[in-house]
Amino acid sequence: MKKKDRYEQVINYFKTNQPIAETELNYENPFQLLIAVILSAQCTDKRINLITPELFKAFPTPQKLAEAEFDEVFFYIKSVSYPSNKSKHLIGMAKMLVSNFNNQVPETTEDLIKLPGVGRKTANVITSVIFNQPSMAVDTHVFRVSNRLGLTTNSKTPLQTEKELVKNIPEEFIAVAHHWLILHGRYTCTARSPKCNSCNLVQFCKSFPKYNK
Repeated sequence: MKKKDRYEQVINYFKTNQPIAETELNYENPFQLLIAVILSAQCTDKRINLITPELFKAFPTPQKLAEAEFDEVFFYIKSVSYPSNKSKHLIGMAKMLVSNFNNQVPETTEDLIKLPGVGRKTANVITSVIFNQPSMAVDTHVFRVSNRLGLTTNSKTPLQTEKELVKNIPEEFIAVAHHWLILHGRYTCTARSPKCNSCNLVQFCKSFPKYNK
């Protein structure tokens, strides 16, 4: 099957069966989503959603978070992965929003990755979810599913995967495709013991023979 046809059929499947796909992180504004995505690195969205309500209440604005002490932030996020580093990142991120961006979450990947704790994946989540830009955030789910479905060819890094997906997915679907791939990887095409029997994309899956033994 030609790659163009593979992309077209996979996209058509998701358009038909999952037309609405969104982040599972809870947030009410760009600042809250930025905090949640920073915290979500190597941690489940479920865990982040448990701790962010009180965190958002304690630090509702960049100014409040920028003025916080390390121990104050750590108290709210101590149950997530790497709480010490993330406490420092959140405070540093807020300070830079105040000093460099007039308390506003920037709209470009280039500006976002200047913030402490924000890598390319986090920046792409913000630009696609908040600003509806055709950005493709590649996490472990997107990386794995894209490879298994043959959407990427010999991509060894998240950046290679991002570039190949953006090149082949029509621009109007890039932002939602990010969620399609994440959710498929989170609930069906899991890293270990993927649920192939309930997957309707096995005809495209290059790993299906391996897991169907």
